[in-house]
Amino acid sequence: MADELWRRQTLAPYATLPWQSRGRLHREAEAPSRSPFQRDRDRIIHSTAFRRLKHKTQVFVYHEGDHYRTRLTHSLEVAQIARSICRTLRLDEDLGEAVALAHDLGHTPFGHAGEEALHAAMAPYGGFDHNAQTLRILTKLEERYAEFNGLNLTWETLEGAVKHNGPLLSGRRRLDDLPAAIVEYCRDHDLELSGYAGPEAQIAALSDDIAYNNHDIDDGLRAGLFEIADLRDLPLVGKMFGLVESTYPGIGQSRLIHEAVRRVINAMVEDLVGETRRRLAEAAPRSVADIRAGTRPLAGFSEHMAATDRTVKAFLYKRMYEHWKLNRSHSKARRVVADLFRLLFGEPNCLPSPWRERAEQAETPARARLVADYIAGMTDRYALDEHRRLFDLYT
Repeated sequence: MADELWRRQTLAPYATLPWQSRGRLHREAEAPSRSPFQRDRDRIIHSTAFRRLKHKTQVFVYHEGDHYRTRLTHSLEVAQIARSICRTLRLDEDLGEAVALAHDLGHTPFGHAGEEALHAAMAPYGGFDHNAQTLRILTKLEERYAEFNGLNLTWETLEGAVKHNGPLLSGRRRLDDLPAAIVEYCRDHDLELSGYAGPEAQIAALSDDIAYNNHDIDDGLRAGLFEIADLRDLPLVGKMFGLVESTYPGIGQSRLIHEAVRRVINAMVEDLVGETRRRLAEAAPRSVADIRAGTRPLAGFSEHMAATDRTVKAFLYKRMYEHWKLNRSHSKARRVVADLFRLLFGEPNCLPSPWRERAEQAETPARARLVADYIAGMTDRYALDEHRRLFDLYT
């Protein structure tokens, strides 16, 4: 097949090679016209959980504006960056794209505020973790196929989704210390949690950093949470805004923001590519197994860019994520999630079918997890509507 021949000629020996995939938990005949990782990507895009991301909070709740990022647009932006970098480094761009598209599927409504509330409600029953919920969605909660639950993705895509932030087992941390969803799955299909993910997954994780830093600057400016003048002293960011203003005197603010932000993204991408190439030359991996067995990530920013990234994150945390307007929104979001959990856990007969039947038959911990699954799957809009239906006496 021409596509497979192209891949064999193009991909580096240290890439995650699709013809060497470790396969799927449930055996399936592979598609004649798509690689295993292309098929994974397509299954993620067609999943219910992926569609719901369009009304799930990135920073702003869906009704606060039509042009702010949602979890869906953020995931698409991460996938675009990851795909481009993977192609440049001769990695499998379909795998990088699949991991990027899947990485946020487990998020609750209302972003991190919703997750905090759900984790607190679930504290007696193992807590709640959005990365573990992503695995739960991919391997259990999606009900689309006749022969199995979940999407039955390849080992490599699941590894990348679970190890989004690096190895899960290090030092004294043992398997039983991890969220139950990860423990249960890895007992049947070991994702080798003590090692690093393959290079495509490492690129997807750093693409997430690039996307949300820069696009949160864009959204924060447009929301009026801070001004362009506040960015002057930020490394790289202030420089790019100054460069655009000097190159295009009198440029309108909207164009200025877009032009500066895209230049920052480009600078971060070029730094990531350059530093990763340097590390590859130094480590000289002969296969993806060498990368997984490494003592540090093979993909990364230079020390200077990593420091810049930390400074930008600190600015956004202080000036945006802790802004009083967002604090008010997040406070309301936490109350909505806490109210929903308390009522539905205490009165499972208020759940819609078939959730009600499952909850009424379940023991207490299993019922709590089922209610958490129901709430975590909600969009912002559905959570607000459900809260109104359950708590407004006139609805």
